[in-house]
Amino acid sequence: MASQMLSGPDLGAGYLHQLTTDRDGDRTTFTYHAQDGGQDANGPPKGPLDAFGFVHPPSPCQFGGPRCWHRRFLLPVAETGRVRQCYNRNRFVLQTMLDQEYAGAAVSIEPTVAELIERLTGPSGPRADDWFFSGSTATWLLGAPVAPGDVDLFVTRAGVDAVGSALAEYLIEPTATTDWPGLGIVRGARAFVGTFAAGARVEWATPLETPSAVDAWGATSDGPRMVPTTFRGRDLRVPRPEYTLARAAWKGRSEVVQRLASWTRTYGADRELLEALLVRYHVGRTHGALARAALG
Repeated sequence: MASQMLSGPDLGAGYLHQLTTDRDGDRTTFTYHAQDGGQDANGPPKGPLDAFGFVHPPSPCQFGGPRCWHRRFLLPVAETGRVRQCYNRNRFVLQTMLDQEYAGAAVSIEPTVAELIERLTGPSGPRADDWFFSGSTATWLLGAPVAPGDVDLFVTRAGVDAVGSALAEYLIEPTATTDWPGLGIVRGARAFVGTFAAGARVEWATPLETPSAVDAWGATSDGPRMVPTTFRGRDLRVPRPEYTLARAAWKGRSEVVQRLASWTRTYGADRELLEALLVRYHVGRTHGALARAALG
């Protein structure tokens, strides 16, 4: 297998960046590399890159050494131009994403949601039943007192590429087969919707292997339980708040569980759904008990 550098070294957000490709017959793996670039990269960086799906390789990287961060994507070599575009946008918005993740910078949820609705409900977007808002953004759309740090989209396998096409100019990762921490091997992508200096990270993926234990949408026999809401006069359907509540319990985020449970009681709790989700998420006894007690 021959490795080839496609771009770099490039500087930005405290990191030294490189883009490489490895070809093994018909298989092509593109890799984003990032290592601490020190003062030359306007560093030190604000924080680590694991929040954005990067991992350290199991052995020292020939380009970035033992502490190099990697994101890898399996795509045909014909997609090289598109990968370059995503790589460059990732570098350009990385400082803003790090500021949002580690320095308390504002996440522009409202304009990002507006842009997503405009693009994803347009004629070139995915079918209506192939995507919806999920996670804290869905609960925010219902009026919950949460401040999403990014936007999660649920997508079907048919919807993954359609969402990527609709958000092509915002992509920071190509729509590709990749390893997604917590989900395993997926078809997915990430985007930063907005300008280089303001916006929000958007993520979507669907497992290609057996659905993981945290795939909540199969928790009930009738599929995801959805409720209607509106945003700027547009009608939407989003998952019930118990999905976000159960996920917060799974992550062990006690404060979020208490706050969401208090609001969910006012909204109208579906305790049967919460119980099914706690089982589906394999939530530990302590945090599961907290979620049940907080919901009342």
